[in-house]
Amino acid sequence: MDKENQVAQLHWKVQQWKLHFQLMDDEIVFINQLLNSNAFKPNVPNLFEHLMDYKTRLEKINSRSETIRTQISTHENNLGGISDKSESSSGLNINKKNDQIQVEVDACLGDFQNLKSEIFNYTGGILLNNNSERK
Repeated sequence: MDKENQVAQLHWKVQQWKLHFQLMDDEIVFINQLLNSNAFKPNVPNLFEHLMDYKTRLEKINSRSETIRTQISTHENNLGGISDKSESSSGLNINKKNDQIQVEVDACLGDFQNLKSEIFNYTGGILLNNNSERK
């Protein structure tokens, strides 16, 4: 595969990472609104503690995603300059960095999916069913 095709594929991968993180941002907004709502049955044991734990864990994932996005941005900038260089070692470094970021992206998105499932499984069973329960 020539260098131009390789760089184009790496740019495409970067765009996919960015899209996944944008989707995650939208889901985090929804989950935060859910966790901050009054949509839960009263007198649920340890409700406050569970909600606070989920909020804290969401904040950690959000912070982690910001760090990864910074790495992605730097990586994308480096990709822009790779076509100007003829050194094969820079291509190897770019591929290594790409693989490194891919591992971090997969781990972060996987952790988020697991937390999201945990939150939905917990809150799904304690949501108010109708307005009469709110009284």
